[in-house]
Amino acid sequence: MSVNALYTDLSGYYDLMCVDIDYQAQSDGIRRLHQIFGNGGHTHLDLACGTGPHVRRFIEFGYASSGLDINQPMLDIAAARCPDASFMLQDMGSFEVDESQDLITCFLYSIHYNAGIEKLNDCLSSAHRALAPGGVFCFNAVDKGKIDNALFVKHTATQGNDLFTFRSGWYYPGHGEQQSLKLSIEKTDVDGVQAWNDEHPMVAVSFAELIALLEPLFEVHAFEHDYTKITPWDTASGNAIFVCVKR
Repeated sequence: MSVNALYTDLSGYYDLMCVDIDYQAQSDGIRRLHQIFGNGGHTHLDLACGTGPHVRRFIEFGYASSGLDINQPMLDIAAARCPDASFMLQDMGSFEVDESQDLITCFLYSIHYNAGIEKLNDCLSSAHRALAPGGVFCFNAVDKGKIDNALFVKHTATQGNDLFTFRSGWYYPGHGEQQSLKLSIEKTDVDGVQAWNDEHPMVAVSFAELIALLEPLFEVHAFEHDYTKITPWDTASGNAIFVCVKR
């Protein structure tokens, strides 16, 4: 099953799959970083916005917020959640906006959905073009050299009488510019168990490589992957939040 097919089929379960995510803390953490590094503006675009939970928070913060995703069923849910926002069906690897943005975000490691280094570089260039002078691009990323293929996260959730079990984990083969996000989803109901298994191809990049791509376009600041604190990246951890100010 293809990446897009999986998410098209399961878009109605996406929020359930992400029920453990603290969208408020993530959004508030980036809002505070934007207050520090930003240009004072309040136009906002969320790349790979999914069903729009981060957009909802930024609207509540007072931003003129919008979202972009490659999956229309996700955007339909986002539009219902955020009727006061605008949403665009576009590939974040090569997108255009009608109005310059003061803040562009990309949460949940979604920057890695770019399939390779070339596509990632196109995405960074698109974000740079879309930003207003002094605008900020914020995203989180994982260093390919720090991935432990044995680690995964698991949680369960209920919807009506149905029980869902979600598992996900990174996999990097140790070479090349592609890694995978492995997903396993099980739904248990009165009729038995249904299971979906998929691997999402994603770009694999070291932080050194990523910073080298960013620096011609942005002033780069890296922070520890903790949205409740503003702590500079220790250069050792494999997860970080990147705050990139347009040059």
